Formats: sequence, structure tokens, C-alpha cells
Amino acid sequence: MKKVPGLRWWIVSLVALATVINYIDRSALAIMWPSIESDVGLNKEDYAFIGIMFTIAYAISQSLSGKLYDKVGTRIGFIISIVVWSFSVGLLGIARSLASFSLFRFLLGIGEAGNWPGATKSNAEWFPIKERAFAQGIFNSGASLGAVLSAPLIAILYTWLGWQMTFVVLGVLGLLWIVPWIMINKALPKDHPWLSDEEREYILEGQNEGGSKTLEDKLLGWGEILSYKQSWAVLISRFFLDPIWWLFVFWLPIYLADQFGFDIKQIGMFAWVPYVGAAAGALFGGWLVSYWIKKGWSTNKSRKTAIALGGVIMVPSLVLTAFASTPLIAVLLIAMILFGFQISIGNIQTLPSDFYSGKNVGALAGMGGTTAAIGVVITTYLVPALTVTSYVPFFILGAILVPLGIASVYFLGGEIKRVELKK
Repeated sequence: MKKVPGLRWWIVSLVALATVINYIDRSALAIMWPSIESDVGLNKEDYAFIGIMFTIAYAISQSLSGKLYDKVGTRIGFIISIVVWSFSVGLLGIARSLASFSLFRFLLGIGEAGNWPGATKSNAEWFPIKERAFAQGIFNSGASLGAVLSAPLIAILYTWLGWQMTFVVLGVLGLLWIVPWIMINKALPKDHPWLSDEEREYILEGQNEGGSKTLEDKLLGWGEILSYKQSWAVLISRFFLDPIWWLFVFWLPIYLADQFGFDIKQIGMFAWVPYVGAAAGALFGGWLVSYWIKKGWSTNKSRKTAIALGGVIMVPSLVLTAFASTPLIAVLLIAMILFGFQISIGNIQTLPSDFYSGKNVGALAGMGGTTAAIGVVITTYLVPALTVTSYVPFFILGAILVPLGIASVYFLGGEIKRVELKK
């Protein structure tokens, strides 16, 4: 049978494409909110409530999806996730009240959450340790690219079709992704008929470098996973850091409208800029760690240095953005924030596959997503109160969260390597 060179890169590219669609779908509400708000008769507090409902569902589904992917595998898991979220975003086109918007966004959160533990697990299956940070960077760049594309794409669709039909078109887009996924992702590396023997050996031999294989075949329960302090390094770091990303996903269009009086077309012109920085950070952070490991640095030193570097970029950028006087300066500074964020978070998201193997990667990644979503619920609830008269507290909050998230990796993570099973 004909072999496909570099098949692992095709797999991660499809995961990144799913992530692009994921972010286009979740960004649509914020971008079109000025029109929806006036048409349906809702306000900023209603928007915050809808966002909280999405995030609660996201929190619940992250852990459940992680277990689901560990049970049914990434091939079927991704199909389930994208079917749920595609139908949910399409249903937003018929929403007409706070209750219906909240219900459909809740369902959207249930479906979209699976993308993250699924991607982490897929990268653990298809990449050796030394390439996982770069693979995670490609995946995370999909989130950034989705955010870049969503503002102009949705603004164009809204102009042509209105907000109701825009949601319907986005739902169809997700379902189309399933076709190439089923065709290309036929099996795991050890059994895939399109994988060359050389690439198969390269992947499989590089998946257990520098660590014990004692956890390879043991499926741990949530309680057992939580008994290792390394797991808490993932959970707590994501609790503090993920809200920074979501502050901009949820509130950037609203910030541009409130602070600078932007309409939907102007939001479409400016809101994509920060996510170019995010995409660059995702790729750079992954490449940098892979480069360091190939130069002889340990996984521990490489990961921690990159995570700290992201924090050094984020904190001053957040403080400066609080006092930005023009929209151009604001979006360029936010691009720097998200550049640093992606350097840090891409390596934090790789930690579950550093600490655990096969059957438990999805579970820990999902639990990390749950704690992240809890942090997002709290910050989303706070934003309307913090921004009554100024957005300065909004950015200062982000600057406080950064060192808390990074410190948790250093104090709880210990040496980044495969954990030893307790006797």
C-alpha cells in the first residue's frame, strides 16, 4: 500500500483546522453582539451570563471529554465533539431570548471543550517527546488563526446574510471537516496502513524518552491522578493563566466597541490583529523548545524556561495596554500579550503527555481544561463590575494572574518527566 510521508503532520494539521473552526464558531457571538443586542433587546450583563453558561458547560465537558477520548480514542472522540458543537452553533441562528442563547451556547461549550484534551492526546499518540511542543504549537496556532479569520469572515457573512444565517453557515462548515478526518486518521501509528516503517519507528521509539513505562498500561481514576502533585501543577497553572486568553476571546470586541466606539465592520478590521501575535507565539514557543531539546537541554529545563519567558512578555504588555490611548496601540500591545501567552500555555498543555502516557493523557488534559474554565467563569463574572468606568482593572487583573500561574509549575511540577507509579 502507498505510504504518505510525514503522516503525523497531516494529522496535527487536521486537528489545527478543527481548532480554526472551533474558534470561528465561538467568536461569532461576540463579533455580532452589537447587532444581536439591539435586535433581541439584551445588554452587557446578559452577554456575561451567556458567556458564563458557555464556560460552565466547557468546564464540565473538559473532564468528561478527556475520559471519553481515553475510552473511544481520538478518531471517534473528535467526530462526537465537532458534531455537537456544529449543530449548537447553527441553532444560535434561531435564538431569540436570553434563555435560548444561553441554552445553545451551553451546548456549544459541551461540544467545543473536547477539542483540547483530544488534541493533547492526539499529539501524544503521533509525536515523539522532542516534537510535542511544536505539534502543540501548530494546534494552538489553529486557535489563533481561527480568531484572526473570524473577525473579517464573520463581518463579511453578517453583511451578506445577517446574523441568523451566519450561525447556520458556520454549523455546516464544521460538519464538512469530518470527511477528511475519517479518510486520513484511519488508525493509531502502530497500525496505520499509510505510515512508513521509518516514521512509525521514529514516533514510537521517541514516546518514552527519559521516563518510566510503569504507567503505560494502567488507566488511572481521577482520584489517583490527583494524588500526584505534578497533576496539580497542570490544574493550578491553567486555572490562573487560561482566563487571560478568554478575557480577550470574550471581551475584545466589546472592549473595542466600548472604549473606541467601534461598529461591527470596524471590529472586523481591528479584532484579528492580536491573534496574529498569538499564532506567532504558538509556533515560536513550540519551535524554541524543540530546538533546545535537540541541542541537548532536558525536557524539564526547556519547558520551564519557555513558560517563564512567556510570562516575562505578558506582564509588562498587560500593564501598558491598560493605558493605551489609541485602538492601534491597544491591539498591537494585546498581540504581544497573546504572543507571550501562547509561548507559556503551549508548553503547559504539553505537560500531561510529559507526566503520563497513553491512557491518562486525555484525562489530565481534560481536568486541566476544567480548572481553566472555572477560572474563566470567575473572571467573566467580574468583568462587567470591573469595567463600569474604565478597562484599567481588566488589564491589571491579567497582570496579577500571570505570575501565579507560572509559579505553580515551578513549585508543584518538580522535574518534568514521566511520573513513577505509587506502590
